[in-house]
Amino acid sequence: MDLGNATTNLGYGMSRMPYRPSIKINKLHDDAHLPTYGSANAACADLYAYIGFDDATMVNKNGDRCIMIQPHETVKVHTGLRMAPPEGWYVAIYARSGLATKHGLAPANKTGICDQDYRGEYIVALHNHSNIPQMITHGDRIAQMAVVPFWQADFEEVSELDETERGAGGFGSTGKQ
Repeated sequence: MDLGNATTNLGYGMSRMPYRPSIKINKLHDDAHLPTYGSANAACADLYAYIGFDDATMVNKNGDRCIMIQPHETVKVHTGLRMAPPEGWYVAIYARSGLATKHGLAPANKTGICDQDYRGEYIVALHNHSNIPQMITHGDRIAQMAVVPFWQADFEEVSELDETERGAGGFGSTGKQ
């Protein structure tokens, strides 16, 4: 079903945002890779490593530029991209499930938030949670990104809050099952 320029009803009278936002992307290098979706209904697009000649710590047998992430080390991996989400949207950067479970590599900050007005290069701080060195090659998929709508809240100071059934219980207070 093609919705074209339709808008999504996001509740609370909010329907200003386009159904499929357009992200402007500036490639900083000709051999940087644009994000790609792995399937027709994927919620996130893959981000690719840009390993420049200055960043590379080694070259593999195919002549590809690589970096090595030592056990329990965090390395900033470039994407070679700058992005401009439309007003009212931001980019969230998450781990790729296979990279995290099979190789122990995940963003150090767990979820990276790239605000709508950020215009610098998108860089992923990858942490190696494993006990063996992990190699990242130029063009490897290193993370995934979601394009997410947001609203800024108004903060209202009050002297008390309404009581709820849950109350102040946290950190597992609602049980395990």
